[in-house]
Amino acid sequence: MSKDVKSVIDEFHQVVNMTPKELESWLDTNESQTVGQKDGDDESIGHKSGRRIIQLLQKKDDYTDDDLSHMKKVISYVHRHMAQQPSSNLEHTRWCYSLKNWGHDPLK
Repeated sequence: MSKDVKSVIDEFHQVVNMTPKELESWLDTNESQTVGQKDGDDESIGHKSGRRIIQLLQKKDDYTDDDLSHMKKVISYVHRHMAQQPSSNLEHTRWCYSLKNWGHDPLK
């Protein structure tokens, strides 16, 4: 495994601070389904990403190029979104809900 690949995997596991079980439970909530951009069907991009993140968290290695690409997308999204943090009442915000769809609970 190259150093670059390892750094992507390590950073992915740092920004995704929810366990597969926590993320799966969250994705089943109404709140998780109320946020995010839709791309033609009823499920938002972030919600789909959350389901993909669960699969990635359950893998130990043998990541495909597509897996690594999605990890980079998640890292980028979480960093960009964290920079837009509201000044108060983080818990019940679309900002928080959206981040959780991407596997990052900002309240942890």
